[in-house]
Amino acid sequence: MQQKRLFHPGPLASGAVIAADRDNSHYLSRVLRLKGGDEVTLINGEGGEYSAEIVTLSRNEVTLKVGSYRMRERESPLASLLIQALSRGEKMDFTIQKSVELGVTQIIPVVSERSVVRIEGERQQRKQEHWQGIATAAALQCGRNRIPQVEAITTYRQAVEQSGDGEKLILSPRGTGYRLPLTKVERVTLVVGPEGGLTAEEEAEAQSNGFKRLSLGPRILRTESAALTALAVLQWQWGDLSSVS
Repeated sequence: MQQKRLFHPGPLASGAVIAADRDNSHYLSRVLRLKGGDEVTLINGEGGEYSAEIVTLSRNEVTLKVGSYRMRERESPLASLLIQALSRGEKMDFTIQKSVELGVTQIIPVVSERSVVRIEGERQQRKQEHWQGIATAAALQCGRNRIPQVEAITTYRQAVEQSGDGEKLILSPRGTGYRLPLTKVERVTLVVGPEGGLTAEEEAEAQSNGFKRLSLGPRILRTESAALTALAVLQWQWGDLSSVS
């Protein structure tokens, strides 16, 4: 069954009548083919959700009356930051979409030494907006009420130097037998390289900033597979996947 969940930026309040933006109006009227009186769910990315009822509906304009607030959270107890080197084609889109489904909190796209993709000037902002749209759609689809932030493209060095506190891991086929701590971890930063991997110098730079090298086993995974596999493992170890029976 198709979910009737919409993201509405800005404040929401019970009893208010709001106008859906053009994209949401098209989605409700032309894709879902709803009508006046039908109910949807609204989120603004700040947590929780609101019921809402369609008041008026046309092809390009829909108004909604905001109903009751529901304090529902589907966020993992593990705050996870993904530092992902740029990858080609649709791989980056796929990585962002699926990492949001796996509970990632924040994504920083970075340019590394072996990154084939180079995005310059105004294209960087357009790409960021595109990826943020993918993250928002993925959050809506999987039931999250908080929208992960996709940051502006930056350099690899800047991202690892400003990575903050918590457990810090870098995926590497040169990783040793490092084992994830059994004690509870509330924040983790994960670095994943591009198609050609990170250079030895880049790995050393991360290690000098407190990162530990982590291997996912004897097989070499593609960059998109590596990121998602690692996030699933981390959610199982410290997040909400560990409660899955």
